[in-house]
Amino acid sequence: MGQFLLVDSKKLDGFEGLHQAVHGSHVDVMQLGRGRLRGTLSHVGIGDFSLSIGTFNVGMRTQRVSSDDKLIIGMLLAAEDRVAHWSFDMQLNDVLVIPPLLEHDGVFHGASAYAAMRFDINEVASLFGGETRLSDPDTWRSRGHFRADTETGAIATRRLVRIMSHLRSRNGSLTPSTADFWKRSIVECMAANVMSSLPPDDEGWLPSARRLIRRVEEYLDEAGTRPVHVSEICAALGVSRRTLHRAFQEVFGLGPVSFLRHKRLCAVHSILHQSAPGSTTVASVAMDQGFYELGRFAQYYLALFGERPSQTLGVANLQRAGGDIASA
Repeated sequence: MGQFLLVDSKKLDGFEGLHQAVHGSHVDVMQLGRGRLRGTLSHVGIGDFSLSIGTFNVGMRTQRVSSDDKLIIGMLLAAEDRVAHWSFDMQLNDVLVIPPLLEHDGVFHGASAYAAMRFDINEVASLFGGETRLSDPDTWRSRGHFRADTETGAIATRRLVRIMSHLRSRNGSLTPSTADFWKRSIVECMAANVMSSLPPDDEGWLPSARRLIRRVEEYLDEAGTRPVHVSEICAALGVSRRTLHRAFQEVFGLGPVSFLRHKRLCAVHSILHQSAPGSTTVASVAMDQGFYELGRFAQYYLALFGERPSQTLGVANLQRAGGDIASA
């Protein structure tokens, strides 16, 4: 049974549209800046998990009452002036934690853009898998502010916007494994900013790199052809992201993200190489393997294999057609 993918996107004409600034949660809004409010508001819902991205052109005050039992984690995507939540002064890409059943008060002094994900706090053990400090629900039961690294934050923001853009182009249902992958991809954008502000990992013990890699590959074999997110591996094996990264660097000279990307690229190559004429498209195969940015996917593919994915598919079709003629 799949999970339904809810997609809703609209233009804002007045501050009242921001009452639903976070999908599933009511927010009281007061306009501070002069002028007619314009903006956009997009929601993606995957089961009980949601991502909201909003933009607006004038200053606003937002308040949430303490009746929402879900955890909200937000990120500041853009701001032309000061933004403060409670006593926290926010900078670009910073992450804000609004725990369940806690009142919230935020002030945007000018045009801004934000992203917010909302889900059950008990899901953090899975979604932030392997990161001891982040996978503990108690970590998220008090309001918090994480200062983003400038470079990491900019990358995370771009990825989050692209994910929203991709999911907006889809509708209907997702398989459980695909739904889990997209949730993890969204969480990863904010988690990257959170982890960049944490103190260095004090975990001194590193299990045998090759033994850990073997466990990872056994897990991937069991997963079959579905795309697997790094956070899923960390949660399943009980290791931190940093530990996993050190092991992969030692064995392959690649981080786990690059390794998984290479593995998925190889899966795409094999499928295209084996496909019958007219039976599939490059885009469908790429997206089935978790590549939602098709332009970037094409760059990765060309860099790894020295040919475009369309060439792989075309050569395979030519070879098959040639074999059919020869056997006629």
